[in-house]
Amino acid sequence: MEKPTDNKHFACIPNPFVLLLFLFSSLVLNLQSLGVIAQNATFTSVRVGVVLSFTLPAAMRSRTSLSMAIEDFYAANPNYSTRVSFDFRDSMNDTVAAVSAAVDLLTTQVEAIIGPQTSAQTNFMAYLCNRAHVPLISFSATSPAISPAHLPYFIRATLNDSSQSFPIAAFVHHFGWRAVVPVYEDSDYGSGIIPSLVDALQAADVRIPDRSVIPIPVTDEHIEKELYRLMNLPTRVFLVHMIPYLASRLFKLAAKLGMLSDGYVWMVTDSVGDVLEILDPNTTNSMQGVIGFRPYVPNPNKIFNFSARFKARYQKDYPGTDATEPTIFQLRAYDAAWALAKAVEMSYATNPGFTMPQGGNNKTVFDRLGVSQIGTRLLDAIHKTTFDGLTGNFSLVDGQLQLSAYEMVNVIGKDPRNVGFWTLSSGLTSKLGDTLTSGKNNNKLNLIQWPGDSNSEVPRGWLIPTKGKKLRIAVPVKHGFFQFVKVTQPISNASNVRGYCIDVFDTVIEKLPYKVDYHYVPFKDSSYSYNNLVYQVYLNNYDAVVGDTTILANRTNYVDFTLPYTVSGVSMVVPIKKDTRKTMWIFLQPLTAGLWLTSLAFFFFTGLSVWVIEHRINTEFRGTMWKQIGLIFYFSFSTLVFAHKEKLESNLSRFLVIIWVFVVPILTSSYTASLTSMLTVQQLTPTITDVNELLRRGDYIGYQDGSFVVELLKRLNFDTSKMRNYSTVDQYAEALAKGSANGGVAAIFDEIPYLKVFLSKYCANHTMVGPTYKTDGFGFTFPRGSPLVADVSRAILNLTEGEHMMEIENRWFNNLSSCPSHNTDLHSTSLSFRRFAGLFIITGAVSVLMLLIFIGRYIYRNWDKLKKICKDNDNAAKILGEISKHYDRMESSVRPVPNEENRLSFDGIERDEVNLTPVRENIAIASDRSTPMASPTTQEGTPMASHSTQQDAPTVSTSTRERMLIQAETCNLTNQGSDCQTLEVEQITEGR
Repeated sequence: MEKPTDNKHFACIPNPFVLLLFLFSSLVLNLQSLGVIAQNATFTSVRVGVVLSFTLPAAMRSRTSLSMAIEDFYAANPNYSTRVSFDFRDSMNDTVAAVSAAVDLLTTQVEAIIGPQTSAQTNFMAYLCNRAHVPLISFSATSPAISPAHLPYFIRATLNDSSQSFPIAAFVHHFGWRAVVPVYEDSDYGSGIIPSLVDALQAADVRIPDRSVIPIPVTDEHIEKELYRLMNLPTRVFLVHMIPYLASRLFKLAAKLGMLSDGYVWMVTDSVGDVLEILDPNTTNSMQGVIGFRPYVPNPNKIFNFSARFKARYQKDYPGTDATEPTIFQLRAYDAAWALAKAVEMSYATNPGFTMPQGGNNKTVFDRLGVSQIGTRLLDAIHKTTFDGLTGNFSLVDGQLQLSAYEMVNVIGKDPRNVGFWTLSSGLTSKLGDTLTSGKNNNKLNLIQWPGDSNSEVPRGWLIPTKGKKLRIAVPVKHGFFQFVKVTQPISNASNVRGYCIDVFDTVIEKLPYKVDYHYVPFKDSSYSYNNLVYQVYLNNYDAVVGDTTILANRTNYVDFTLPYTVSGVSMVVPIKKDTRKTMWIFLQPLTAGLWLTSLAFFFFTGLSVWVIEHRINTEFRGTMWKQIGLIFYFSFSTLVFAHKEKLESNLSRFLVIIWVFVVPILTSSYTASLTSMLTVQQLTPTITDVNELLRRGDYIGYQDGSFVVELLKRLNFDTSKMRNYSTVDQYAEALAKGSANGGVAAIFDEIPYLKVFLSKYCANHTMVGPTYKTDGFGFTFPRGSPLVADVSRAILNLTEGEHMMEIENRWFNNLSSCPSHNTDLHSTSLSFRRFAGLFIITGAVSVLMLLIFIGRYIYRNWDKLKKICKDNDNAAKILGEISKHYDRMESSVRPVPNEENRLSFDGIERDEVNLTPVRENIAIASDRSTPMASPTTQEGTPMASHSTQQDAPTVSTSTRERMLIQAETCNLTNQGSDCQTLEVEQITEGR
């Protein structure tokens, strides 16, 4: 050690002699304490096997980490009675050698085994350890194919590869990439992540259109050939999952071929992401812009201290080697050794030993393996061990570590930079504790430099390969309806493709933010079946189909469709004929039977309500029974022409009639309008109005060549023998003109766009009727997972919302509106009760309310009399009869009412039983004031009967020079009924 030149740093030390004395005394005390410990405690050595491939630098680093872990553990716990002793074996990076080393260790009865490095070696060793009940702890076997659920003595002291599938899928979905191509090594480790990766990406609506499997071993020529194949794929997002050495070769060759340039996205799993800091500079330079995923280590201070000690120890263990940083595997190895040492102390017993097999042939070395007596206790102790390790909290769930957080890094320059994090609870975050909103927005993450030094624009994730051929677009060759697609063959033999569908597609492609080269290829067999045309895309014979191709559910099993660019549906066209329904009873057809009956019922109810209210107070509503019944009907029906002449006395009946005369004009005007329509407008009617009528009659029907409509007709139970196919609008018209009985058809079934074209030419004698069977319209067809689908669909939306789409439609269908439309119902349907239900509810409610008010007032005014009637009669029928008689009497109201001096008195007549009504004219009287009043006579001239008392007619004492003729109605109340008579008296008054 170099002597320091500045003694002031040691001013606190008195002199060298005192320092030597202090060191000597400390040494003596330490030796004494060690002697005491040696005397008071006996350490039990526990053999633990370690199988690693020491030919690889990673295994050498892991050995150093394991040794440091055991030393640190017992330095921190000097009083423990057990000491783990490692027995290292070299697997020489060979599976057979690893298994052989494991057999040797188990034969020599080790209590546990740590290692090996690869998943293939671990898989074999796990079966052996499971048989011997010896725990196998692996800090590097991440393949999901090895599961503690099936091999209980296997302990995964690291994360399962499937755990990183979720952050990868979230990252891809965040940037809106629709497809990812995994590139992985052909091994159990490489393929182990694929099932979980597929599930996670599918959940994020991301597809895997292709896979690239790199064999082991592999030559650079084979890798280059595979990279060339990937270059010709439209997908530009790749995920690499392989060992670092193979990944280093892959990226160097990919950079050489220009595949780490603008537009590409490269991601690596934690197998490479964990070792980005220790890769050689040439590999790092070829990986600029790559995104790496790796588990997040939450204890930077611990890692920093451990890293400094590790580099010094590693150079001591392996002199002449460069000091390297420990990777996540060294940190996992340290924690695994610490956990094992702690579990050994908790579960170890004296002289545990192995139970050797009894009997048997013992022909193989596997037959001679014993069973550890403490293996089960040690396994349970490891599962229960928890502590704060270098990589965070060490806690096993179901025999393996659980996911906490993943870190995403971006390779920029020499060192990777943090991009963000992913946690199970929060998803993507720019920093732990934050949550990103979903969507295509990279501003939520830290700045990313993509391949090609592009740190501003996010790569689209796919591209039409510029080095490939033009897209081959199949178009149907039609024999009719050329407005949609028309293919001609000029003299040059080069197909000329035109039409509405072609113009829409060309316009959509022009709106894409990138160039797409394509050419149209006529498909001559399309008239046979459009399904066959669509299926050619699934067979990769064409790159797309452009034409009048309908989007159907069964076709989506093989191809992807864009959004529809036209609305569609299936309906039928039939001939029309003159209406022969006009009969002598046509005046009844404007209203349905239900509305007729309801109207008649309300006419009667309204008249009855008015009669009930007016009968006791209005003489115009009195008389014989037949007169009153006639009055009820006459009054209500006369409101149709406002011809009722009866004067209403009660405000209740007046209000009722006001509401009713509001309803009547609405009914009459609606009836008149409907009848007028039937007599004048309705001149034509379709020959067929319903599909069921066609089925019932067994008529022939037609459809267009190659259309899916034939399958729809089969589902509607039409017989195929009754179907005839046609190609042009003229053939449609000819077949409909012939009719089903003369070699034609009764109806044509087709999609609405075609039927509109037909009706634009032949609308005078045909119309569209029946239900419309919904379809999704016309769309462009692409292979499953094609990245063009989303962009073309977006362009279609922009086109349909603008005016350019209308221009295209007018260019090809400008004559569709030149003919009157018959697309509506030709029959004027009868008016139903439902349309006027609100009016009837209103008038009915008002009538009932007025009646209730009248009845309540009648009971209130005649309560004493009604109560007396109920008291005097014990029979319900008699009570009702007496109440009816009482109701039938006129109310006793005389205007003007005479004063007490001039009041008329009639012997035997109760005051409330007489109704006096002034005659409208005064009668001059003679000067003889004492002349008695003549008895009134009936119409026959006989004297009118007096009151039931049979007394003389009353006389009136007067003192005036005038007399007034008074009418009085008297009623003889008998058990047989009411005998009412009208009396005329003279009221003579004399002025005083």
